[in-house]
Amino acid sequence: MVKRYERLRQVQQLDPERDFLQIYRITSSYEFPWDFTRALELALYRTYAVPGIGRLLAETAELTDRSQKRYDDTALLLDTVVEHGFDSEEGRTAVRRINRMHRSYDISNDDMRYVLCTFVVTPKRWIDEYGWRRLSDHEVRASAAYYRTLGTHLGIRELPQTYEEFERCLDLYEADHFGWDEGARRVSDATLDLMASWYPAPLAPLVRGAARALLDDSLLRAFRYERPHPLARSAVRGALRLRARAVRLLPPRSTPHYARQNPEIKGYPNGYEVAALGTFPVPGVRGCPVPHPQRGTS
Repeated sequence: MVKRYERLRQVQQLDPERDFLQIYRITSSYEFPWDFTRALELALYRTYAVPGIGRLLAETAELTDRSQKRYDDTALLLDTVVEHGFDSEEGRTAVRRINRMHRSYDISNDDMRYVLCTFVVTPKRWIDEYGWRRLSDHEVRASAAYYRTLGTHLGIRELPQTYEEFERCLDLYEADHFGWDEGARRVSDATLDLMASWYPAPLAPLVRGAARALLDDSLLRAFRYERPHPLARSAVRGALRLRARAVRLLPPRSTPHYARQNPEIKGYPNGYEVAALGTFPVPGVRGCPVPHPQRGTS
């Protein structure tokens, strides 16, 4: 039987620059699968507060009219690469689908790089705050290397090289770009409604309130939400810390857990094909105003 800190010791025997995929897979699918799910949800949610990103998402209507499908497809495409690797057929197909969707829109390199930064920084901050242990230096370095590699496959230029660079890029971009946009607020509201829909209807207001209690002040200002009562914030964050203490006492996972196994994935009860995930936008149709020149290969 695997002991509680045995996988951490395994990670520390690996090279975070060479073995980044193995380390990231252990961390996200064995050590912290629930926390990574929540943190990556929050990472994507943060991006809506950049008006250019939030406005585009509102124009496509993917996150307002088809919230569950957009959630499912995003999680499944990103996690396919984690589960199967960049060099696998499945991983290459997932990257190709992501690239084809992005190239259908006029998305700046700076916005693309910022979104990538959220995938690196938000999970570390979440796990350091609410995980059953903090991430090790090896895990942080491997995460930076993993997303640096993903960014290269997505054709993103001027990529950060270290976690510290990813973090600095994120903080500066948010300080310069977070702001109000009516469309972005609609996307935010739709996302909170989606999360509430995963629970029995009587709990929906509680779920929305708990989600807002986890938002920092910069997000609350950008979406013009009222600041939650301090007691609500303390209760929600305290509950997450109590969960972390309980998890620390549980036996470690014996099998990996990937996004496709999450109960929040609702749209594919009979399975799915990676090549069919995501959107297939047509230039000139609503939400697909400007084809983007190709910026990389998968």
